[in-house]
Amino acid sequence: MTISIQNLSIVIVSFHSEDVIHDCIKSITDEIEIIVVENSGNKDFATELENKYKNVRCILSTKNLGMGAGNNLGLRHIKTDYAFILNPDVVLEKDAIKEIVIASKIIKSFGIMAPISDDTNNPNYKVFKKDLSFENSKPFTVESVDGFAMLLNLKKIKKLNDFKDQNLFDENIFLYLENDDLCKRISKNFEKIFIVPKSKIKHLGAKGASKKYNEQIELSRNWHWIWSKFYFNKKHHGFLIATIDGLPIFFSAILKLPFYYLLNHKRKKIYYQRVSGFLNALIGKKSYYRPKIND
Repeated sequence: MTISIQNLSIVIVSFHSEDVIHDCIKSITDEIEIIVVENSGNKDFATELENKYKNVRCILSTKNLGMGAGNNLGLRHIKTDYAFILNPDVVLEKDAIKEIVIASKIIKSFGIMAPISDDTNNPNYKVFKKDLSFENSKPFTVESVDGFAMLLNLKKIKKLNDFKDQNLFDENIFLYLENDDLCKRISKNFEKIFIVPKSKIKHLGAKGASKKYNEQIELSRNWHWIWSKFYFNKKHHGFLIATIDGLPIFFSAILKLPFYYLLNHKRKKIYYQRVSGFLNALIGKKSYYRPKIND
């Protein structure tokens, strides 16, 4: 079965994303159902979106679920065979979805397809080390794709051993690498992941939440970046590899922390978060940190 507008839904996990989500929704045809999971629990914002866009349905979470669990919640509310996971700070360029539909008619079997980001300095995919050659205009296989724009073949994925009666995204991961984990598990089950170069997007990058929460969001990102990196490596490569990989970042933060505390510089909080994230992952604590936001 190929992708069509009728059997495709879009899931967007939002957390105080009122500054950017409108541009994201406007870039999507109103023929496609959009599920917005509002992690802030803001009923007024959810009502505003549903009243403004006829194809938007909002799911209010009772707490900030993060990206993995938030996407799982959205996926439970769709009935289509394909789901396009989008971050609220992504804008689809013209024909982005059309080009993926065309690609799906040629590539009969796939786990994930993804558009290509406009940021050529930071590709939204990782290629296999031994497979670096591809034609820029044709779809090509990759090791993983970034989670801010990825189309999931739900019918195919749910039949794989790793996903039978399980959530697609690992809910232990609050933020960062939930996409890499998903790609790793799909590849392990011999399904391919493709980039479709003719399908293009613009990604603002780490702009999903309102600017007024920048400081708290940045602290949260630094904690989870370290924690998720350790957790991912431990899950897929073992405790030793996770520790060896994380120690350089940990020691770098430890060395810089006293310096910034003496200067009373705001970056002291950043390095404290990195130290805390690593130590909590090392001793096996859950990903508990949440941005401290009071409206």
